[in-house]
Amino acid sequence: MDLTGEERINAPRQAVWNAMNDVDMLKPCIPGCETLERLSDTDIQAAIRVNLGIIKIRFHGLLILSNLNPPFSYTISGEGQGSIAGFATGSADVELIEESPDVTLLRYTINGDAGGKIAQLGTKLLGNAARKIADRFFASIGEEAAKTVRQDNSIL
Repeated sequence: MDLTGEERINAPRQAVWNAMNDVDMLKPCIPGCETLERLSDTDIQAAIRVNLGIIKIRFHGLLILSNLNPPFSYTISGEGQGSIAGFATGSADVELIEESPDVTLLRYTINGDAGGKIAQLGTKLLGNAARKIADRFFASIGEEAAKTVRQDNSIL
């Protein structure tokens, strides 16, 4: 499963980078996120509940940040175990492009795979669920970054 997309964010690139690396800001932006804990500069432990139609699966896993090029890009990859449902693996290359001092284009490419019983649901269902989660996440993180900038400007 491969997904690409982009989100135009009304915030400077550094603010978007900061949001993308702050677990307190990330957690409410990830649909179904139950826990998100930074273990190191590059490792984040997560538990996420995913709804696939009438099936609800809870994944536990480790997210790893690599190819760090602050504040321009990074790769986030991980594997989640869904108990008897199987597993999901994936990675996302994220690039932040400054369109103007106050507007950032967030571009992403996601590669993913699933195995075990979850894979029997079919690539179309899994792909649709992944697209929905990605779209919601990137829109939410953009809103959070823009909101932080507005709050910082109102303090000045």
